[in-house]
Amino acid sequence: MVRDYPAGPGSVCLFERDFQEKLVAEIINALIQHFSGHALWTAPTGSAFLILVGVGIELSFMFSIAGLVLSKILPEDPKVKVFGINNRILFVVANAAFFSFVEIFLVMTPAFVWVYSWWGSIPVFIAVYIPFFWAAKFAYDAKPKTQIVFIGTLAVVNVLLLGIFVGILGWI
Repeated sequence: MVRDYPAGPGSVCLFERDFQEKLVAEIINALIQHFSGHALWTAPTGSAFLILVGVGIELSFMFSIAGLVLSKILPEDPKVKVFGINNRILFVVANAAFFSFVEIFLVMTPAFVWVYSWWGSIPVFIAVYIPFFWAAKFAYDAKPKTQIVFIGTLAVVNVLLLGIFVGILGWI
């Protein structure tokens, strides 16, 4: 498991996984902008480096740290119950809720915008953060070989998607 790795490689592994998971959502968001004229969310100003329409380098690092934090707060035993709830479900939902709440404050700044009125903390909680933290939990609990396959698959998918939609088609 990731927690058994020394801090350096474990952090790199978690950063790569989190970056790859978030990149899939950002590619989908950029494609939505290409086809509809507007992304679901954007990062129009205030980034040192804009990666795609909805994410700057700062948000990317935030997500990478979020997965690392989740891996550090999960109890060793995946079957332990907290408040009568399976700890994996509780921590996935609690972290997703926390980051959805943080986005409410981010959209109050010029650095982050929810473009559509219906796209807010509840859709973000369900469509973005629950899958993100569930994947983080899955990779954390998986055997090392499964972790490598999972992270490697995400990396390959992202490289292919970026190659096709940026390099070949020029859509994003």
